[in-house]
Amino acid sequence: MDIIYHGKAKQFHLFNDRISYVIGIFPNGEPGQLYYGKRIHDREDYSYLINYEFRAMMVGKPDNECFSLEMNRCEYPSFGTTDLRDPAFEIVYKNGSKVTNFQYVSHEITDGKPGLPGLPALYTEDDKEAKTLKLNFVDDLTGVELVLSYTIFRDYPVIARNALIRNSGDEKVMLEKAMSLSIDLPDRDYRWIQFSGAWAREKYPVERELTEGITKIGSMRGHSSANHNPFVILKRKNTDEFSGEAFSAALVYSGNFISQAEGDAYGTLRFMTGINPEGFSWKLDPGEEFQTPEAILTWTENGLNDLSRTIHRLYRKRLSRGVWKEKERPILLNNWEATNMDFDEEAVLKIAKRGKEAGVELFVLDDGWFGKRDDDFSGLGDWFVNTDKLPEGIGGLAKKIRDMGLMFGLWFEPEMVNEDSDLFRKHPDWVLSVPGRERSLGRHQMVLDMSRDDVWDYLYERMHSLIAEGQLDYVKWDMNRTISECFSAAASPEEQGKVYHRYVLNFYRLYERLIADFPELLFESCASGGSRFDAGIMYYAPQTWGSDDTDAVERLKIQYGTSYGYPIASIGAHVSVSPNQQTGRMTPISTRANVAYFGTFGYEMDLNEVSDAEFEEIKKQVAFMKENRGVIQNGDFYRLISPFEDNYCAWMSVSEDREKAVFAYYKILSEPNSGRRKVRLKGLDPDRLYYIDGREFYGSELMEIGVEITETPGMEWKIPSGDFISKVFLIHSREKNGS
Repeated sequence: MDIIYHGKAKQFHLFNDRISYVIGIFPNGEPGQLYYGKRIHDREDYSYLINYEFRAMMVGKPDNECFSLEMNRCEYPSFGTTDLRDPAFEIVYKNGSKVTNFQYVSHEITDGKPGLPGLPALYTEDDKEAKTLKLNFVDDLTGVELVLSYTIFRDYPVIARNALIRNSGDEKVMLEKAMSLSIDLPDRDYRWIQFSGAWAREKYPVERELTEGITKIGSMRGHSSANHNPFVILKRKNTDEFSGEAFSAALVYSGNFISQAEGDAYGTLRFMTGINPEGFSWKLDPGEEFQTPEAILTWTENGLNDLSRTIHRLYRKRLSRGVWKEKERPILLNNWEATNMDFDEEAVLKIAKRGKEAGVELFVLDDGWFGKRDDDFSGLGDWFVNTDKLPEGIGGLAKKIRDMGLMFGLWFEPEMVNEDSDLFRKHPDWVLSVPGRERSLGRHQMVLDMSRDDVWDYLYERMHSLIAEGQLDYVKWDMNRTISECFSAAASPEEQGKVYHRYVLNFYRLYERLIADFPELLFESCASGGSRFDAGIMYYAPQTWGSDDTDAVERLKIQYGTSYGYPIASIGAHVSVSPNQQTGRMTPISTRANVAYFGTFGYEMDLNEVSDAEFEEIKKQVAFMKENRGVIQNGDFYRLISPFEDNYCAWMSVSEDREKAVFAYYKILSEPNSGRRKVRLKGLDPDRLYYIDGREFYGSELMEIGVEITETPGMEWKIPSGDFISKVFLIHSREKNGS
């Protein structure tokens, strides 16, 4: 790993064992993208990659019209000079001009990776793990400065990028757009994969061809959203799960975003991601600066599974923080689907006691414990314990739960408020709404203006007090509506364009403060399920509720799609009742568990209501997960059969030392007289013997011959017939000498 500067050519080569990233300073002083991909040899000069040619309708430099930015690959493109494609930034000056010409002035190369104040970002624990390049530019006419930052990691084929814009001039400017990452590629022979959906069907992969024009996804909802995820893969047309070149771009941010690819008329491709410029405008007075969120580029030549495993390891080890970042997650029991808001302390303790008998480790009390909160219409925002339900408060209930030998957790939805609440009656100006216009409602609630410090102060005091009173082990942080009417009563007219981003910054600040106060606390993020499941949130909450849809069949798709860009340990996944409350589907409790194992695992039901036989099975499920969650949550995950393409699904996790694996196979609908299904396993050591149900196989056999699964009686890899059937296989290794 190194960053080499070639002074004569004004070029920078960032590389490690797998990738190279080459930046050059163009003749007009702006940064150019010369190469990104598989590791190449270093050389003194890559100037042959700069294009000089004359074409009709092209504009170029006055002293050499054969050089045009439009015909070159730019690193952080501007608009209005010689590049007429979509720019990475847009600054409006006092005279109304939007033309900026940043000129290279200096650079810095340092060991390690600096953090981003107030924003989530990858980090290092040792300065030898990474190197960082900062390129400094200035627009001489206005004094505005640009700092582009790049970090290359020793152990990952990853580049982390961000941009900072500083007003060092004498007049205020308006920043209207600032991407975190922009990269120009020499061709557009890629397939675009986005992860889209809606509530209850999050992160379905959507693949499309890239041609001339713009392909774009994004969010204007105030959060990253279930509709489109701020994670995109560009892959070569022949790339599949196990071979071929691809790269991904993830925005480490939880608010409005865009990700887009622009194919130009000459066959090249421009990709960028960052804060959505719609609804964004940031006034910079002299001396002020704006820091973009971080973006992460990840590259592979070994297929999409390899790309995902890099991301999984990177996020577990260098994005998540604290005691829980790679710690096995507690098996929990949540009361929501059992009681909704209709409960009292006796009912809660009865559910928790039964969970303890089953072996669960954490009980979570969901919505309804505060204010006058008996339904969705009232109480939200009044974060004071309802003593009619919990006579001894959160502290009293928590003690009784802990005396059972369980950890205790609590649900919050701090960003929201009902009209029927003491908080709204006292502070109607604390909600995001436009004066004189009707307020929209979602789930009968409004959004608190988290861009305001007084709102932040109230929420911090209330959450801190309750966490301390209950000595909580876990917090489920929910958000059940999208932001609309984004107008702050506390902001001036020219500051309204800052409200969306300030909301996110204060949201992060609240997390950061609570983590500092309670470093042992496990946070789980939730936003009506997966509506704020992004890389940014993982910096604060190492796990996120994957979806409100707990149906096992739908969860195959949701968890399969989520695994492309997020670790298995980050996916909140629970066993719930049958028929399922979201879909009405009836599935065996074995299949519900076999799907939920590949996540954080827990139960969303009243275990007092199940049969004795099911309860015994649940106890076995809990024991199984305790024994194998380390492999499942922190092992290498492989997608084997896609539920988006087949009536079947299969995946597996392999321990890092390759001594143990958990392989899961799912059949969705029954097929009459079906044939054998051959599944080749992955990630094993070909030279080791592995043991499955008392029989032994070399890793090479399991990966090259595979396992043949059938419904035929007496056959080795038999599964039952019927709909929604599944089986999990444990695979153990011993060395050839039998040790």
